[in-house]
Amino acid sequence: MNEKPVRYAIIGSGMMGHEHIRNIRLLPGASVSAVADPDEDMRATAQRLAGEGCAAFADYREMMSGAEFDAILIASPNHTHIDVLKDVMGLDKPILVEKPLCTTLDDCRAVASLQERRRAPLWVAMEYRYMPPVQRLLKEVREGTAGRLRMISIREHRFPFLKKVGDWNRFSAKTGGTLVEKCCHFFDLMRLIAESEPVRVYASGAMDVNFLDETYPEGRPDILDNAFVVVDFANGVRAMLDLCMFAEGSYWQEIISATGDAARVDAFIPGPSRFSPDGRERVSEIAVSPRATKREIREAVHVDEAILAAGDHHGSTYFQHRKFIDLVRRGGTPEVSLNDGLVSVMVGAAAEESARTGQAVAL
Repeated sequence: MNEKPVRYAIIGSGMMGHEHIRNIRLLPGASVSAVADPDEDMRATAQRLAGEGCAAFADYREMMSGAEFDAILIASPNHTHIDVLKDVMGLDKPILVEKPLCTTLDDCRAVASLQERRRAPLWVAMEYRYMPPVQRLLKEVREGTAGRLRMISIREHRFPFLKKVGDWNRFSAKTGGTLVEKCCHFFDLMRLIAESEPVRVYASGAMDVNFLDETYPEGRPDILDNAFVVVDFANGVRAMLDLCMFAEGSYWQEIISATGDAARVDAFIPGPSRFSPDGRERVSEIAVSPRATKREIREAVHVDEAILAAGDHHGSTYFQHRKFIDLVRRGGTPEVSLNDGLVSVMVGAAAEESARTGQAVAL
């Protein structure tokens, strides 16, 4: 049976916009009919990447009135999300908006208010949920492998923030801060694994290594490059994030652990191939360590290399789009809700505040 075609209009065709285009092209019946970006070079390369039939616009407002599409993808810089969403939500088309939903909690709440007037769904792009090793960890936890869950640990040791057009990602005012911009993914995962709401956040972080010699007309970069964050949940589960953004020599970029009274379950996720010594994709792994046997059971989690090569997020962008396209075609409720996006920003903003003040923040 032939599926209904889904045509995307993409707002923001930078690095992440390009990743979305590569993944959309892998999906049957999906295409990019239009891209919008004020940067001429990014706009042109995105249009070529999208292929025949893709129109290009310097202004997304012109695209909204001048192109034909079935869904909107917002991948513009974080600080632009609020204004873009205000402009496009009136079209009542399905929207996939990149994380973070917005850079501030007030802006997230404003979007939530606008969404109440819409029929079409809004999905927040929390790609990390859809990494195959993360999906496997969630399955093990849900099936009771760990027993009663008590602790969650997420370690991300990775490369520094990459070069972006206009270097907007060097400043907290435009990103929301590292613990919002980068780490909302992890606070979302903590909440998903714990199946509970966060109640308290404590963070210690600093800008110690990256971008110390950079200067811009608006000043010096002010984004954290390392932090520890502890999150307490209402059901008694506690979680910790260990972030280092000057550790691209690490074999595993992320290690996610869920520990209960019966076992620990670990997901081991390598970084993108372009940061590996030989430029090749590496296989992720899952491990289960039961207390009863004291024997670790470890196995590889294989992902098609064409999917891995389409982006920097271990296949998650592809699997997310597959689910989003199904929502566009058949209707229903987004797996990642606007409230999920809002809470992840709330925790990230609380962590930024805690790192600045040295005080725990109650939510």
